[in-house]
Amino acid sequence: MGVVGANPKATPAETEALPADKQGNPTEASFNYASIVGMLQYLQGHTRPDITFAVSQCSSYIHRHTNMHITALKRIGRYLLQTSEKGIILQPTPETSINCYVDADFAGLWNQEDHNDENCIKSRTGYVICMSNCPVIWITRLQEGIALSTMEAEYVALSMAMRDLLPFKRLIQSIFIGVGIDKDQQFNIRCNAFEDNSGALALAKLELPRMTPRSKHYAVKYHWFRSCLKPENIQVLKIESKQQLADIFTKGLAKSPFEYIRELLMGW
Repeated sequence: MGVVGANPKATPAETEALPADKQGNPTEASFNYASIVGMLQYLQGHTRPDITFAVSQCSSYIHRHTNMHITALKRIGRYLLQTSEKGIILQPTPETSINCYVDADFAGLWNQEDHNDENCIKSRTGYVICMSNCPVIWITRLQEGIALSTMEAEYVALSMAMRDLLPFKRLIQSIFIGVGIDKDQQFNIRCNAFEDNSGALALAKLELPRMTPRSKHYAVKYHWFRSCLKPENIQVLKIESKQQLADIFTKGLAKSPFEYIRELLMGW
């Protein structure tokens, strides 16, 4: 991709979602698109969660990319050019805690894709799991089903995050047992899931299930998710949207909010 004449970028992705660009003609770049995406996937999965969303968008079009996608891929390179000496600054807290930040972007490709294409109304899940304030697992992906509301998209994201949060919490407990950490500390690790959508938060914290005709279609996700909270000592807590670390994994952000969340997540 080269650096000669490159124009550094402050963010790795545009604020508008990257569509399939079906009207554009497939084209070949001067570099191997799939190879670059593969290298970026390796990078984002190890030390650069700040490019995870942008890389995920580009990886969707490996088999049919147009000039629009090549431009998006080059933008990631221009962002990395400006931040080539950066990574994750780990600043663990003394307290052993696991925090999971969960967010969703409801039908993020609407008005970007053809309205007859079902992909335009799929929502995107993003979450990051932190151990003692250090990011360990971060994910962004389109949801398989089609959510009918923002609340449902957020709730599906909570359910998806739980599938990583539970095994991770049990792994930490096993490690504690293996190294001989105090038994009380083994099974009383503080574990929180942070959600900024009031509807999803209220549904997750109800003492008694209340399925209505409008919500029964996601009852399976509801019951599975809620059945895990109390036995595993997991709390679902409210967080302000500004402090929601997972926001960086669901959409392209403008410079100011992107840099604010990046500092909270990566320390710079």
